[in-house]
Amino acid sequence: MHILFDQGTPVPLRGVLSAHTVETAYERGWSRLTNGELLAAAEAASFDVVVTTDQSLRKQQNLSRRHVAIVVLPTTSWPRIEQHSQTVVNMIESVKPGDYRELSW
Repeated sequence: MHILFDQGTPVPLRGVLSAHTVETAYERGWSRLTNGELLAAAEAASFDVVVTTDQSLRKQQNLSRRHVAIVVLPTTSWPRIEQHSQTVVNMIESVKPGDYRELSW
């Protein structure tokens, strides 16, 4: 899978996704893109999943025509995410194109 981390997604999460190709919005030069622009860029670059911590994304964007899957983490805190890293991996590996999933714990 080709995974994009949005701003705020802790980079150490990349380590538990070592079976996948992970890039960050910053590495791509996309850190200043708005949410809609970022999703469009991710789709154009053939990303499968965008991982974000933006809890408002669904309210701000019309996601009905998106092909990239979106996984929303409930926090930016790596120690908290790390405790649930297998849940995060399972969610990312189970999404289908266009899915929108919010994790909570």
